[in-house]
Amino acid sequence: MNSPQAIDVLIIGAGPSGSALAIDLVRRGLDVRIVDRSPHAFDGSRAKGIQPRSLEVLEDLGALDDVLAGGDIYPKLGIHAGPIGVPWKMFPHKEATPDVPYPNTWLIPQFRTDRALHARLGELGREVEFSKELTELTQDEDTVVAKVVGADGVEEIVARYAVGADGGSSVVRKQLDIGFAGTTDEAERVLIVDASVSGLARNRWHMWPGLGGKLIGACPLPDSDMFQWMIRLTPDEKPPQEIGAIIDRIHSHTRNRHIQLHEIHWTSVFRPNIRLAKHYGRGRVFLVGDAAHVHTPAGAQGLNTGMQDGYNLGWKLGQVLAGADPALLGTYEAERQPIAAGVLGLSTEKWGGIAKLDPSSMKRGKDEQQLALTYYGGPLAPAPADGDGDGDGSGTSTLHVGDRAPDARLLGADGAETRLFRLFQGPHFTAIAYGPGAARDLELLDWPTTGAQLKRLTVGSAAGDGRAFSDPKNTLRSAYGLTGDTLLLIRPDGYIGHIATRDFLTTTQAAMRAMTPQARSRTMSQQSHTSPGSGATE
Repeated sequence: MNSPQAIDVLIIGAGPSGSALAIDLVRRGLDVRIVDRSPHAFDGSRAKGIQPRSLEVLEDLGALDDVLAGGDIYPKLGIHAGPIGVPWKMFPHKEATPDVPYPNTWLIPQFRTDRALHARLGELGREVEFSKELTELTQDEDTVVAKVVGADGVEEIVARYAVGADGGSSVVRKQLDIGFAGTTDEAERVLIVDASVSGLARNRWHMWPGLGGKLIGACPLPDSDMFQWMIRLTPDEKPPQEIGAIIDRIHSHTRNRHIQLHEIHWTSVFRPNIRLAKHYGRGRVFLVGDAAHVHTPAGAQGLNTGMQDGYNLGWKLGQVLAGADPALLGTYEAERQPIAAGVLGLSTEKWGGIAKLDPSSMKRGKDEQQLALTYYGGPLAPAPADGDGDGDGSGTSTLHVGDRAPDARLLGADGAETRLFRLFQGPHFTAIAYGPGAARDLELLDWPTTGAQLKRLTVGSAAGDGRAFSDPKNTLRSAYGLTGDTLLLIRPDGYIGHIATRDFLTTTQAAMRAMTPQARSRTMSQQSHTSPGSGATE
């Protein structure tokens, strides 16, 4: 019997992390399959907060409109002390600015986020394959072989790479024998309930604190009659299961018998898991999302960190499949693992503060929004040896290589305003030449003919083909800290890959070698596969 033909990437797990990765890979023209052991998409509200940086990612992936339609901004907290309810602003509401188009955390139940991503994947011609469970995973130098059990029996899937996005109990991680260091507090449990509710105002995220860390919270889920309830259980308490028992538990704590639950849609018992994978992959198999890190729910960090894992890994897989040095894939763990470690610390601190009734633990700010996360100092954005980033290709007056590339509002040659993020949107790299000197060298930049394309933009100088823009309100100049001619290379995931304030051509060519296919470094197996969506420039 002939062996099955190898696909490019197999993704195991169709939650937000795996689905975001699948979208990114499919739009690169890669042959991708995504399987999930569940019979259908997730039904619960679980991770319900989408952070500003993740909203930017969703915009790039083409799923933002559905996410915005299915959610709303967070309401104020309503902290109840007996019959008195005290309003508390948990999230400071901010207005959009040219550099931050989505400044507020978005409230949306996870089942709607999942379905928005699946719908976008469907628009690209791929569907999640549900009811398919991974049972075995092996690999050699060239391929990964996965045995998957479904309704039609056992199927053997051969892929050049595989990614485990299969949650905290990841089968992929266990097959790779990768350690998952951390703790699980079996004594501290929280019952999560999605229920249709009456007798409770929907303009507040209600919280009823109690002594000894006792707590009940009820957050209204947008465009529904549902609330997500969080009921902290005592160490020896058996979780109530029937609707009557759950109502009694709520009434006994809140002392509010006007609250009525009419239908239970989903329940789960949460135990605080705080764990981080020792490695983010082995050989040709990688981990994303909860398979690599699990968090407390405080601060709405887990789903967001997981989606951005996939967003970081996707373009790197595409580049290596097109002929880039496989060492590029090693930068995935180097960049993302420290981010997860920091997020674990943040969410754990917030969770502990809630248990102690510390008001500051309920505040949310820039640390949670993930806009300030940076890869500066990592393998693709090394800090200069002398620590001085001025003029050496590592920084401007406000940004370093590895930082998030801000948005800006520019005018095209036709006088129409456009957002810089609109120009970034897609699987390509973007080069921005600010000033005539940088523009001249950008025209001479020799970009590889395989892998992700390069979109060339000039600001403040003439260029043809509709690539010339102006910055009349200085939104680009201000956000990027530009003081003179500068050439910026923006990675496909929206982070700055290189900054040149002199020697534009030579320094940019040196920086791009680590991120793009180089003909001389390809192996025979890599030469046999070229991304269908590749091209040199736009």
